Amino acid sequence: MPVYLIVETKEIIDKAKYCEYIHKVPKTIEKFKGEYLVRGPQIKVISGNWSPTRLIIVKFKSMEILNAWYNSSEYCTLASLRKQSAKTNAVVVEGL
Repeated sequence: MPVYLIVETKEIIDKAKYCEYIHKVPKTIEKFKGEYLVRGPQIKVISGNWSPTRLIIVKFKSMEILNAWYNSSEYCTLASLRKQSAKTNAVVVEGL
């Protein structure tokens, strides 16, 4: 069953480090056959007060593959850049 990783970037703290992160992470996602569905800052709020700076949605073929990517040495190295450079929230939801 496919799963979707949804990431909200609330605030960018260090633009240089964040840019490095967003330029390097796609290769790790591609390695695990993840597919970007949404990746960008063009967001229009139509209801409520949610206001992410950036929103990312990535589709993986299964929870096992997503977990393998998330716990991979390639991604773990980059995750420290994300933690240093931005305030983010992330969820995973099973799809149809």
